[in-house]
Parts: sequence; structure tokens; C-alpha cells
Amino acid sequence: QVQPVESGGGSVQAGGSLRLSCAVSGYIGYTFNIYSMGWFRQAPGQERGGVAAIDSSGATNYADSVKGRFTIARDNAKNTLYLQMTSLKPEDTAMYTCAVTSRKFAAPPLNGLFYGYWGQGTQVTVSS
Repeated sequence: QVQPVESGGGSVQAGGSLRLSCAVSGYIGYTFNIYSMGWFRQAPGQERGGVAAIDSSGATNYADSVKGRFTIARDNAKNTLYLQMTSLKPEDTAMYTCAVTSRKFAAPPLNGLFYGYWGQGTQVTVSS
């Protein structure tokens, strides 16, 4: 099975930075080809929403709420996804989960329905 595993979450002060990582295992390129990878988040009482996504060509897609503050990147050789978060705000507090899909789209999707494999998540807490 394809298994993403997140790391890098923690508690930071507003205005701080944090870097999340997601390593994907499962014989990628043999039984499964990753096309798009994305980060999603969900806070208590809130619906899960897409944060950022990137496809195999390097094209990116960001939620309006994080544009200019977050940067998504991937290392295809290591099957690893990253999310560099800067200028963090209390409203960024959430459980962050990464997901992957082998399906191709015109743009990397921010809709979780298009992703088939999910990690367990890493908690990010931003204090004012």
C-alpha cells in the first residue's frame, strides 16, 4: 500500500515559521505513480480544506488564505512532500494531512475527493 507519513508539526508563536514533511512509501514508480501531492488541514468544528498542492511537473495550487505565506515543494527522487509555512497565524492552527493521487489533472487539485492515499496528520498549533 502507498503510505504517506507526516512530520514537523508543533506549537509556534504567531508570526513564526514551521516546515512540514511527508514521506511516501510503497514502491512508487513500480505499482504506483504519484502525479499530484497535496496538503490539507482541518480544525475542530471546521471542514477539511485544501491548503496547497503540486503535480509532477512542478505546477502548484494554493488556497487563497495561504498565498504568499506557504510554499509547497516536492522531491520526486525521495518521494517526499514539503510545506514551508511562514508568517503563521492563529487561524492556521489545525491538523495537517498530506495526500497523493496517481490521476492527472489540468492543475493539481485542492479538493480532497481527488486523492486516494492519506497520512494520519501532524498537528500545528499557532499561539497569539
